[in-house]
Amino acid sequence: MSSERLIYLPLGGAGEIGMNAYVYGYGAPGQERLILVDLGVTFPNMDTSPGVDLIYADIAWLEERRDRLEAIFITHAHEDHVGALGLGWPRLRAPVHARPFTALHACRKMEERGQDPVRVSVAEPWPHRISAGPFTVSFLPVSHSIPESSALVIDSPAGRIVHTGDFKLDPTPLVGEPFDRALWEEVAKPGVKVLTCDSTNVFSPHPGRSEATLGPAIRQLVERAPRMVVATTFASNIARVRTLAIAGREAGRSVCLMGRAMRRMIEAGVESGVLTDFPPTVPPEMAAGIPRENLMLIVTGSQGERRAASAQLSRGKYLGLELKEGDLFLFSSKTIPGNERDVLRIVNSFSEMGVDVVDDGADLYHVSGHANRPDLSTIHKLMAPQVVVPMHGEHRHLREHVKLAAENGLAAALAPNGTMLDLSGAVPVVAGHVETGRTYLDGKVQIGALDGVVRDRIRMALNGHVTVTLIFDEDDAPLGEPWVELSGLPETVPGGAPLSEVLEQALERFLARADDRVLADEDLLEKDLGILTRRTTENEIGKRPEVTVVISRLA
Repeated sequence: MSSERLIYLPLGGAGEIGMNAYVYGYGAPGQERLILVDLGVTFPNMDTSPGVDLIYADIAWLEERRDRLEAIFITHAHEDHVGALGLGWPRLRAPVHARPFTALHACRKMEERGQDPVRVSVAEPWPHRISAGPFTVSFLPVSHSIPESSALVIDSPAGRIVHTGDFKLDPTPLVGEPFDRALWEEVAKPGVKVLTCDSTNVFSPHPGRSEATLGPAIRQLVERAPRMVVATTFASNIARVRTLAIAGREAGRSVCLMGRAMRRMIEAGVESGVLTDFPPTVPPEMAAGIPRENLMLIVTGSQGERRAASAQLSRGKYLGLELKEGDLFLFSSKTIPGNERDVLRIVNSFSEMGVDVVDDGADLYHVSGHANRPDLSTIHKLMAPQVVVPMHGEHRHLREHVKLAAENGLAAALAPNGTMLDLSGAVPVVAGHVETGRTYLDGKVQIGALDGVVRDRIRMALNGHVTVTLIFDEDDAPLGEPWVELSGLPETVPGGAPLSEVLEQALERFLARADDRVLADEDLLEKDLGILTRRTTENEIGKRPEVTVVISRLA
């Protein structure tokens, strides 16, 4: 029996949608040479991570073993797969490999964080192979909702792994490469030990539709609109942006792109050569002078992002343009779970303006970039792996994908974040668990989810904050009365008295009866004053605020 093993360890993306980071390793236990597949972000929300800018997987386990990390491979240019590269690379410092379009975005992520983009190498597709320690890795083209998406064919001494990345079976994606069944059959022919597979749409019962099917319905909608048309979609879905732009041009409208992310994606598509026939557009400053019935805007913000163009337009004029009664707003997208409230806020704002909002409720104006349940079965049968390992999905998706594999006569292993699988034998074995979590980018600082910063911020948001200030003379006697400053709390109690005065009186009574030992011990005094402040505030207004006690002593 070999003393070496093949391991798989998801640090992010298995048990959630977003912040993908998957580790593979081969070697003696504890000495495996490692590769990392993807390093993406997820986005914060005001309920659980107020004030945070970005979130990515806790890579501490990998950072501690970076001397064994051979390379980082990026499957495609979506933020949840490449968005944390510039943040995490200084902690890992391994060569990065990506195909041309993805590499453009990977380089930009590195430059944005002050890292050298030369660390990113441009890879050729299958059958070109990249050596990374005991592994050889190939980029296998596949269709998705962004160009040049790739699965990875990872060959190891223990067998072949096919890591699908995000994929769909689209023969006509319009931009980017179609799904090539013959190519995948070629990969499967020598035998596949492990299929690590996208699980996002495992609950969708119908075969996925092609991107090419959307054009006629979108074109008809735009042609029939009497006034200005505005459409939003994922900025990275270049094929969809192109379809929308063509629909606008064919309806006799000038087309204007609004939103930096969308313009940047189109520019990257042209620069990398994946986009060769995008219709001409006009800049916003020119669009403002075009008659409304002759204008179409394609804007960012399909998920309700507050700074994106959709949200800006819902709040009034943006870059000289505004929506008015009778205009049409199209969501050529599906709302990601968790974003419903933000999207509805925009929809209602447009409704108040008299704007007609069309979403994808009729299933006419959007198709998913992920394989549906029948498509996953197709890949299972095509690859015929020894074992399926579901990834990229919430826990319910992973679990359902295990059931689907069983329906298809395949063994499967449920491995959420932190679960290390030993894939060496005929049956996967859980080899251990690694503590995983989240890393927050908070302004310019990276902090751990358990560091307490965001937790304290949430507490202040929920309960307010009180600052108590005291001055003592040289003899440890209070000099004057304590004073209180309130933040995020009502100014008066139900009886009408100022809350600050109620607290100051309670604190003054405490100090009057406190003995010298308490007054001389700052730690004890701070603790007692904090308890008293919280208790008094709770009794008066029903809130237990965060309390900061500032004690100054005269020399």
